[in-house]
Amino acid sequence: MLSRPLPRARLLTLGLILFSLGVNAQQNLPVMELAAGFHRIEAEVAATNPARMQGLMHRRAMPDQRGMLFVFPQNAQHCMWMKNTFLPLSVAFLDEEGRITNIEDMQPQTETNHCAARPARYALEMNLGWFARRGLKAGDAVAGIERAPRPQ
Repeated sequence: MLSRPLPRARLLTLGLILFSLGVNAQQNLPVMELAAGFHRIEAEVAATNPARMQGLMHRRAMPDQRGMLFVFPQNAQHCMWMKNTFLPLSVAFLDEEGRITNIEDMQPQTETNHCAARPARYALEMNLGWFARRGLKAGDAVAGIERAPRPQ
């Protein structure tokens, strides 16, 4: 049986569906509730190396109370960058007790390193300016961090 090539429109539609599946696959990450002062956070948890590597890449929008918690296997001076990330973000590096060590603002699609000022066990990415608009700064605590899964 001879096969006919798919019309261009169908190929484009199929490509968009496959791209969408790849981009949205990350949304299957577990979500946990955290709090910074009176402010509630719904954090997707990136506790595996593939999830940490993917991060928030390719996202076009994120609700204001939503973020991503990166759980690292060791306490170290971790760094983040924004390759293939379309959202401007702020990242708070957190020590083992969930205290903010420093907050960095990050611009989309850049490869500039944004690093923890001191050893950190977690990084919490939120929309750009989220921490500043709520008056959060170094030394403030993020509650609920003790329930984060162990990193893999």
